Amino acid sequence: MNLSLYLLTVLIWGTTWIAIKLQVGAVAIPLSIAYRFALAALVLFAILLLGRRLQPLGRRGQALCLAQGLCLFCVNFLCFYTASQWIPSGLIAVVFSTATLWNALNARLFFGQRIAPNVAGGGALGLLGLALLFWPELTGHAASRETFYGLGLALLGTLCFSAGNLLSSLQQKAGLRPLSTNAWGMLYGALILLAICLVQGVPFTFDGSARYVGSLLYLAIPGSVIGFTAYLTLVGRMGPERAAYCTVLFPVVALNVSAFMEGYQWSAPALAGLALVMAGNVLVFRKPKPEPATRLART
Repeated sequence: MNLSLYLLTVLIWGTTWIAIKLQVGAVAIPLSIAYRFALAALVLFAILLLGRRLQPLGRRGQALCLAQGLCLFCVNFLCFYTASQWIPSGLIAVVFSTATLWNALNARLFFGQRIAPNVAGGGALGLLGLALLFWPELTGHAASRETFYGLGLALLGTLCFSAGNLLSSLQQKAGLRPLSTNAWGMLYGALILLAICLVQGVPFTFDGSARYVGSLLYLAIPGSVIGFTAYLTLVGRMGPERAAYCTVLFPVVALNVSAFMEGYQWSAPALAGLALVMAGNVLVFRKPKPEPATRLART
């Protein structure tokens, strides 16, 4: 079951970048993100209410959902969309892939969880592999003040994503399922984004073209309803640090789609990087060997 959820997350989030690219245009970025999560929240609430599966949330649960909506369904997307104006998408993907390490560090800091050596080693291999995959972009992009702004925003977005992971983990430990918490979190995220649009005077427009509507539906339902539910379920089952290895793998899927649709050319460093990412994936999910009985008896 975990493997199915993992593969589903990687495949969906590895292709949502196409839909995001199609959305950039006439509609302001905060408004497009608000449309996405408002529609996703509506779908989730409809499913839960019709199936009588919506869990009641207390004051603490609602507060955590508000924080999760701010981190996971609002600020991080604003950061990544804005950063994409200044730095290449490949460089953003490299920064975002550090979520594996941030989740492990934050789980250690806030939950006292030990960082397993295989998770640290696998995450390091994955980061090295991604650096090779995106080496032309990393070396060909001239440093400037905008570059540092973009990197800072990409890092802030990754930290917000990591914080949202930990908030979901807390909710699941309290017995709340991701479907219910995601519905509230996405609703709160959409409301915050709409409030930002009102404060900034953003015109409330909508693009009725098949391109925009189709990308919106893909981002809202597979990308948000299915993708975030599958991913945050993994966070509850496997822990934030192991679940976040999806963020290392989905840029690899994106590159393969790009090779098919945009003529991306695989190079020797890119293939070496792919091999390192796969090796890191195997290492992260390798179960640690049980300690010998004699050693356990001494402790």
